[in-house]
Amino acid sequence: MADLIDGRAIARQLDEETKAAVDDLVAAGHAAPGLTVILVGDDPASEIYVRRKIAACERVGIRSSKHTLPASTTQDALLTLIARLNADPEVHGILCQVPLPEHIDTGKVLGAIVPEKDVDGFHPVNVGRLSTGTGGIVPCTPLGVMKLLATVVDDFTGKDVVVIGKSNIVGKPVANLLLDAEATVTVTHIYTEGLAEICRQADIIVAAAGAPRLVKGHWVKDGAIIIDVGITRVAGENGKDRLVGDVAFDEVQHAAAVTPVPGGVGPMTIACLLSNTVKAARAAYGIDTNVSNHGMDREERAMLTGSGARPN
Repeated sequence: MADLIDGRAIARQLDEETKAAVDDLVAAGHAAPGLTVILVGDDPASEIYVRRKIAACERVGIRSSKHTLPASTTQDALLTLIARLNADPEVHGILCQVPLPEHIDTGKVLGAIVPEKDVDGFHPVNVGRLSTGTGGIVPCTPLGVMKLLATVVDDFTGKDVVVIGKSNIVGKPVANLLLDAEATVTVTHIYTEGLAEICRQADIIVAAAGAPRLVKGHWVKDGAIIIDVGITRVAGENGKDRLVGDVAFDEVQHAAAVTPVPGGVGPMTIACLLSNTVKAARAAYGIDTNVSNHGMDREERAMLTGSGARPN
């Protein structure tokens, strides 16, 4: 029976660390970190995600604000709002919820957020810093994946890792993080041939394709570690929808450890968003956080390179 990597429990531990960091800032006379979320349109899923992020801010003491704009909002109006938030010293993190309406250029909007306040880690400058190993704010889901892996992997050096999916949001950045940790990384995608055989060689599989139950039991060797990033709503046998991942969970119990869906990567994404916001605030206050270019601190880099102790 594979061990469960409990994302909810690990996220709670990270939230406790984030709350302690917020309390320290306030005790030192600083304002609590501030996160502003922009929601354009009325996409139901986006509204749920935003509510969860705002509630999470309240739990750890981060000041949050929300700008809800109609779907008819022009791109220029949205960019004007972002420019105002960029210049506001009380705003340390800016998050523009995607997807955006079709008439708005998502890349241009995300690129308009200054890198220092880009707590999602999507700005081209932060992407470039990550890919070159020179710091930058790390995207929340990939960082969450690495924190989950660090609870079951002492040292990534030489580990054979397969990343399924090459998205800019998960696949590519998590591959870069794993490369920084000295793993041997294979990135696969929809046109990759022989995917099952490639996966059978892997010590670690990160499934981020958005394809329900893609990874079958015979794809996974005994003792492998599996991080399931995918989450898709499918019809259940009783007529009710249920959430499933990219991995056929019931078929991979011969693995050493696996994340559940839900309850694995999802909680870590929001926890890492809060952590990124605190780091951005500390950098804005000029506090020495051992962070390179507002990115990962020494403890986190030790986690990736295997030079630090595994978290409890």
